[in-house]
Amino acid sequence: MPLTPHRAPTSHRRVLVTGAASGLGLALVRGLAARGDRVLATDVALERPDAIPVGVDYLPLDVRSDDAWARALDHVMASMGGLDLLVNNAGVAAGGRIDVATMDEWHWIVDINLLGVVRGCRTFVPLLKQQGSGHIVNTASLAGLVHAPGMAAYNTVKAGVVALSETLSHELAPHGVTVSVVCPSFFQTNLGASFRGADTEMEDAGRAMVSGSSRTAEGVAAIVLKGIDSGKDVILTDREGHIAWRAKRFVRPLYTAVMQGAGRRLHQGKAVRLPR
Repeated sequence: MPLTPHRAPTSHRRVLVTGAASGLGLALVRGLAARGDRVLATDVALERPDAIPVGVDYLPLDVRSDDAWARALDHVMASMGGLDLLVNNAGVAAGGRIDVATMDEWHWIVDINLLGVVRGCRTFVPLLKQQGSGHIVNTASLAGLVHAPGMAAYNTVKAGVVALSETLSHELAPHGVTVSVVCPSFFQTNLGASFRGADTEMEDAGRAMVSGSSRTAEGVAAIVLKGIDSGKDVILTDREGHIAWRAKRFVRPLYTAVMQGAGRRLHQGKAVRLPR
């Protein structure tokens, strides 16, 4: 269908969120809706999840499907006439050493966590450029900035999301479109339920980090919303993330020593400690 967008008032943004049925996506949907934004929640479930708030529209969207993204664009144009904020949040978890994780695992996580974000951006960037406005928010992870051993696939796709976001921030600035990337550490969510793969030791460690975190999806979402409002290009959501990122940038020998120590523990079969 032809793109004939119109701008919405800045106080009532038109928003699409992927991975919106649980975790950070659901917390963001609730926070955005509470502020008066018009939100389209999307997730892979064909039936509307009970957790989606009343008054929020829902559309099934498998981020691996080009056809599903095309339907999402048609739905946005028909129901909202344009889009002000695209939140590419859908993702899964995987942990595994390079010689243990299978190629099927790599294809699975790349298709969802990286190419799912690429598809979302490719679908809506023409609309945002035509509008001359808009904001894209891509959910990566602290793992996209600091790269612990035993998480090659997850680190790689999240680093790819960070790189994509920075690239688009430069590419789309002349069109009035801004881009942010969210890099949270572990927090309480059902992301651990998506863990799968051959390296069960790393999966167990990842689930333990998620379940043992004191941070909640609601708390992380509140920080993300503040970062979106202020137009931050990189949104870090916790103290550990700030420390790890600064250490990598400014105290690289210390960062390298810590990561290599984690690699030695992994090699020796000792307790795996993933970065928070």
